[in-house]
Amino acid sequence: MQFNKIILSRSALLVLICFGAVMVLMLYWALSPQMPGGEVDHRLLKLIPEKGLVYYQDRSFDGTSLAYYPNGHAAESIGYREGKKHGWHRKYFADGSISFEAQYVGGRLHGTARSWWSNGNLRTELHYENGMANGLQKQWYKNGAKFKYIRLVNGREEGLQQAWRENGKIFNNYEAKNGRIFGLKRANLCYGLEDENIQLASD
Repeated sequence: MQFNKIILSRSALLVLICFGAVMVLMLYWALSPQMPGGEVDHRLLKLIPEKGLVYYQDRSFDGTSLAYYPNGHAAESIGYREGKKHGWHRKYFADGSISFEAQYVGGRLHGTARSWWSNGNLRTELHYENGMANGLQKQWYKNGAKFKYIRLVNGREEGLQQAWRENGKIFNNYEAKNGRIFGLKRANLCYGLEDENIQLASD
């Protein structure tokens, strides 16, 4: 009978210890600025340059970094996974309207990145694949008029490149091919490419 009481007491003690450990963990997460997969003030994060990772409390960060304006409006939010940018990166103007958004996958830009002027007009629309700019990249003036249409392949100009003045008049209209420019910048595109001077494309 005494032996059974000892076993029961030890079992009860083990249950109490486990319960206490669970309560401590729950209290820790309740008081911690970062919940698992949650949000944390950007000032509490630390970039480890040699690893290229963002850390929080001595471990690679999973969650969302937040920054605010003095008026309380969100200034910036960045998603992270295992210390690398992952998911949405967004920036905002002080009035709360969005100024920039892009998506990251494993620390690399991927998909469409956009930025806006303070009046709400679109400023840029850029396309990325695994961190490399690809496809048609567009820019606009603050009044909404188009500014540049740049075509890129693996980060380099390829194809028709165009730019306009704010009044709508075109001033760049040339063809880029294999790192070279066919035609003249700040002029109408010359289609007799074999007769034109060839310039190395500037990076």
